[in-house]
Amino acid sequence: MQENYKILVVDDDMRLRALLERYLTEQGFQVRSVANAEQMDRLLTRESFHLMVLDLMLPGEDGLSICRRLRSQSNPDADHYGDGERRRGRSDRGSGDRG
Repeated sequence: MQENYKILVVDDDMRLRALLERYLTEQGFQVRSVANAEQMDRLLTRESFHLMVLDLMLPGEDGLSICRRLRSQSNPDADHYGDGERRRGRSDRGSGDRG
């Protein structure tokens, strides 16, 4: 079933990008990867993806800004985005914390 899911990895670190692409491909996903927001935007004009993995520390437009921008656009093909700040806040608490 994973072979039907398309994932886009956006990361400026070539080694990490290649590692993620290889791992996700081995897990059966269709994976494309790009180095920055400009390349991502060009690719998104031609293809759609089920999931995007965004580097928060991208040069130029960072991953969180990309997420906010995509969230604000009316795009029925990409209607669910994670909130890195909210998720990071949860992971900073210990496993016993419930708040």
